[in-house]
Amino acid sequence: MIIYGIPNCNTVKKARTWLADQGFSPLFHDFKKQGITAEKLEEWCTAFGWEKVLNKKGTTWKKLSPEQQNSVVDTQTAVQILLNHTSAIKRPVVEIEGKAVLIGFDEAAYETILK
Repeated sequence: MIIYGIPNCNTVKKARTWLADQGFSPLFHDFKKQGITAEKLEEWCTAFGWEKVLNKKGTTWKKLSPEQQNSVVDTQTAVQILLNHTSAIKRPVVEIEGKAVLIGFDEAAYETILK
């Protein structure tokens, strides 16, 4: 299991705490420090939809210019923005055996998928 995110993100902290409390010990991938590939972002967009992978509620998205925001119309344009602004990726993303299974943190979804 790998959990992708940023260590100081409150949602990531909640997810990591929940996982630890349930006995999981996932690897942690900090995409601010370790980066993220276009291929990985495309996989997540296929799994969840680009609209969900792109966090439009966050500060990073809100700081983008209207032109940048309006340029995002599909997976390819979302991936380009996310490569340049990794903080706009909804987090965390949890993968099991290389397959993305969860995005964000919703305890009920975690219980359903991981138990």
